[in-house]
Amino acid sequence: MKLREDANKIIEASLRAAQPDRAVQIALKNADLSGNLYLAAVGKAAWQMAYAASKLLTFQAGIVITKYGHCMGEIPRVKIFEAGHPVPDRNSFCGTKEVLDMTSHLTGKDTVIFLLSGGGSSLFELPLIPEDELADITQQLLACGADIVEMNTIRKRLSRVKGGRFAQHCLPARMFSVVLSDIVGDPLDMIASGPAAEDCSTCEEAMAIVKKYNLKLSRQAAEFLKKETPKKLGNVETHITGSVRQLCAAAAKEAEKLGYETQILTDSLTCTARDAGSFLASIARYHKDTKKSLAFVAGGETVVKLTGKGIGGRNQELALAAAEGIAGMKNTAVFSVGSDGTDGPTDAAGGYVDQDTFRKLEQAGISISDILCDNNAYSALQCADGLIMTGPTGTNVNDVSVLLIRR
Repeated sequence: MKLREDANKIIEASLRAAQPDRAVQIALKNADLSGNLYLAAVGKAAWQMAYAASKLLTFQAGIVITKYGHCMGEIPRVKIFEAGHPVPDRNSFCGTKEVLDMTSHLTGKDTVIFLLSGGGSSLFELPLIPEDELADITQQLLACGADIVEMNTIRKRLSRVKGGRFAQHCLPARMFSVVLSDIVGDPLDMIASGPAAEDCSTCEEAMAIVKKYNLKLSRQAAEFLKKETPKKLGNVETHITGSVRQLCAAAAKEAEKLGYETQILTDSLTCTARDAGSFLASIARYHKDTKKSLAFVAGGETVVKLTGKGIGGRNQELALAAAEGIAGMKNTAVFSVGSDGTDGPTDAAGGYVDQDTFRKLEQAGISISDILCDNNAYSALQCADGLIMTGPTGTNVNDVSVLLIRR
């Protein structure tokens, strides 16, 4: 129980540190804002960011588009939409159309406050192609294990708002953009597919991704991939308010408070979830005879290649992939959590395993290798009491994974 308690404290501390409220208010307080203010907040952290902004500024009108279950109440003068993620749905399109309508007749004296967080690629969308084809292309990209940069390189070329097109739409109004980063390295043109950022990707890169994964596209979609996105935007000022580095630092600080000698391994973990879990287990094996309590922290965003039809997410799969490697080790645990509180299409934020997880699953007749092949980590972790449940957190800055060895 001590290990699980430590894990919960580390998770709580890291999520608390990654909340965007204070950072959003500091960015807005120091901004040169003039004219009528209009709010557009998009992403999994959109409600929290908009709520923080509303405590400081008065808007003529505002719209929030966030994931289902992430709205925490009304905000004055702000219309709130909950929509689909990771695949856009009817509410994504309706909410986005309202944002475009709200910003369609602005002047050079107006300012759009644009609050952006991860998940916006799905939530903020009005496609140039039929909706069902966009959903199919998104599913193809998810199934083949494409990383977030590859996915967004494709999606921004099929959209009326991505790849700088929203900022272009808002001209001649100014835009002040506050971004909560959920992509390793904080590339502005890739976070939520960069609606207000100059696009650095090219048509050639998009076509290379199509070839790499053998994507099935209509002739219309293929033609849009050959059209370039805006490369110069003169009406946008952008501030990045948080990233996975902050998440890792807070996790490490809390682990040290709990008596662990702590090391941050990386804040740019981008391999498959299974490889990441196996790697953390290998570190545990190397240190199994340690006399000191140790904690190893890794942040980033792993990927899952779909080979089955089960339910789970990258953090759950990472944790489960470590279970056999740490089986039987004294006071050893691996856990991984998505900072937004939702891991894949599940209600869990991530997964926790310790030295007893493999034995529990074996006794229940559950094969970890079979579960991983079916991408069904949720059911296995549920059986072993290994699901991490936080609910929506109000932030979204990638994932944090931790190995604990308690002595």
